[in-house]
Amino acid sequence: MALRALLIDDDARLAELLSTYLSDHDVSIEAGRDGPSGLEMLGRGTYDLVLLDVMMPGMDGLEVLRRIRAKSRIPVIMLTARGDEADRVVGLELGADDYVPKPFSPRELLARVRAVLRRAQPEATSERIAIGGVEVDVAARRARVNGEDIDLTGLELDILVALMRRAGRVVPRDALLSEAGRDDVVVSERTVDVHISHLRKKLGDDPRSPARIRTVRGVGYVFVRDDA
Repeated sequence: MALRALLIDDDARLAELLSTYLSDHDVSIEAGRDGPSGLEMLGRGTYDLVLLDVMMPGMDGLEVLRRIRAKSRIPVIMLTARGDEADRVVGLELGADDYVPKPFSPRELLARVRAVLRRAQPEATSERIAIGGVEVDVAARRARVNGEDIDLTGLELDILVALMRRAGRVVPRDALLSEAGRDDVVVSERTVDVHISHLRKKLGDDPRSPARIRTVRGVGYVFVRDDA
């Protein structure tokens, strides 16, 4: 059965190109020409994924992403002509699952779509990790702290899983995204620090008590084991 993707982009030629190419690979495309029309289509349709342009007149893609994330965890891949790292960071922090700079080949986009959907649709076998009051159901992509659900972005969850799988061992900062299975995300070490900071806050790390995620200065991060 074909996957259904919603493209929100004001570039009619790109919509036609992607529709032609992806339809030959079992991905059907429906297109919204701007943010409001795309949100309306998403609200009344059933889609597996959203392809979202950042630079659109009126409501830009980042605002559209904010509104999507207020209601849904549907996978979102951002498309943009911008090459500035700050734009990639904002999109990822708002909950985008991937970021593809224009120009790109339809073949590359298809590979990204498949990778994002593999992460969003877990295998039948499940993995659960529980350390120090933090529990992660990897297959369900669900995290809890002291029995309470916490809302993590896709990248934050992948980073948490990578650290918890290696609890007690230091994960180098420059290798953390690779360990999290996110080689597709290209950001600086400073950006990794920002994601760690957000993750700590969501885990409830208190400066007055021992941290769950400890910084090893000049090296990386370690998730502290129960017996540490």
